[in-house]
Amino acid sequence: MKAAVIFQQGEMPQYADFPEPGVKNDDELVISVKAAAIKNFDKGRVKGTHYSAEVGRQNAIVIGGDGVGLLADGTRVYALGEGMMAEKAIVDKRKIVKVPDGMDDASACALPNAVAGSAMALRFRAAIKPGETVLINGATGFTGKIAIQVAKHYGAKKVIVTGRNQASLQSLVALGADETVLTTQTDEAFIAQLKAIHNNTPIDIILDYLWGHTAELLLASLKGNGSFTHKTRFISIGSVTGDKIQLSAENLRSVDLQLSGSGLGSWTRDEMKLLFTEILPEMFQLAADNQLKVETIEVKLSDIEKLWEMEVSDGKRLVVSI
Repeated sequence: MKAAVIFQQGEMPQYADFPEPGVKNDDELVISVKAAAIKNFDKGRVKGTHYSAEVGRQNAIVIGGDGVGLLADGTRVYALGEGMMAEKAIVDKRKIVKVPDGMDDASACALPNAVAGSAMALRFRAAIKPGETVLINGATGFTGKIAIQVAKHYGAKKVIVTGRNQASLQSLVALGADETVLTTQTDEAFIAQLKAIHNNTPIDIILDYLWGHTAELLLASLKGNGSFTHKTRFISIGSVTGDKIQLSAENLRSVDLQLSGSGLGSWTRDEMKLLFTEILPEMFQLAADNQLKVETIEVKLSDIEKLWEMEVSDGKRLVVSI
């Protein structure tokens, strides 16, 4: 079969022939793959920089951890598995979601990673309640755009978004963003704007996709002065601008702050089960009913070598058609 293969960790994937996989136990199924999205998660695992990657691996493997395809009976599903950027793949039958009519393959394989990166944090780490204010740090990318819509669906009264490009930030208003904050302004201006927002409409939840310096500024803007403070739940989801920050102990002691992370390894088995049985089916139906906007760019598997490092603008997701 044809597949996107890396022959050594850290190398670029190549379009190549690879043996068809076979099931090893009763929990596995073979799927005929139709589409698989290229995500930062996938790139990090290929390079060995993501914390879930097997460091030092030398054997050739097919890349891609999820995708959309057909089961033996013709049922179209989204599934987690191994080696999904190939004509055939093995998937875990406990981690499958039926794709509703009216939803295309590209949207169905692009959406789940972004839903996991927003809905899981909002529901299980932040325990969002209707009427709360949510700030999304790094909202102009694909996952940030989905997070805005998911937050509003879960009842957020106000969504504040940050980003580097003013035009891109303004475009998020159509998705439900209520206020924008430019990250390229001076640190002093950024903190001042955040303090003013927080004083006017206290921020209940922060979904952070950037970490790095902007996370330091966000935490500094929450710092108290010894008086009672509003509780803010800060959830780290990504680290696009840096994996480490400096965090003042005074900052932690001066504010009612819940600091946690949301990602592979932090979710419980019950939470993962709900992702597949409840959260993803709901979001898929919203997308099928045109109540959740998903933007993708489709490319061919045979072009994987030249498209792997392709920069995708306007918060769209790159999807490989197979």
